[in-house]
Amino acid sequence: MARYTGPKSRIDRRFGEAILGNPKVQAKRNFPPGQHGNNRRRKTSEYGIMLAEKQKAKYTYGVLEKQFRNMFEKAARTSGITGVILLQNLESRLDNVVYRLGIAPTRRAARQLVNHKHIVVDGKVVGIPSYSVKPGQVVGVRERSKSLEVVQEALAGFNHSKYPWIEWDESQKAGKYLHKPEREDIPETIKEQLIVELYSK
Repeated sequence: MARYTGPKSRIDRRFGEAILGNPKVQAKRNFPPGQHGNNRRRKTSEYGIMLAEKQKAKYTYGVLEKQFRNMFEKAARTSGITGVILLQNLESRLDNVVYRLGIAPTRRAARQLVNHKHIVVDGKVVGIPSYSVKPGQVVGVRERSKSLEVVQEALAGFNHSKYPWIEWDESQKAGKYLHKPEREDIPETIKEQLIVELYSK
């Protein structure tokens, strides 16, 4: 599957929440997209529910199928709760850290900033969105990019305290990745255990 570039509201309506778009748009049409979206649907199978949860995680973090499976296999090889480790690894992606720091308004925008080499890690430019940020590393905006309108608008009034695993330095326009987030601190409503069960079949 290629990275999704279609209407964001369509994905939001498929999962019944604002995955990619505006929560206000989702509130207007709270049924699935398509010609028969407002009709009664057959009950989703157990497999279908697990598959939908995996798709939801992939769309949320903007990860392709092969990337996602590789991340799952890596999490499964690590000691601990596989589903939680998977989410922690997704949260550690550079594009997601840039988004959590408030440097970009969406993960899509964060990915674009990384691709266009506007982001530095420990002072060095990194242009790979999937780069895994390690605890203790500092992620910030490249000096010549600090005046970008998209960055300034995103940071205006952003509340950094809602993500306790990140420490923001306003003067440097950079944040330190203190540690991997605890599951209860990750705001996504993903049921990671269903993903584990899906890959275990």
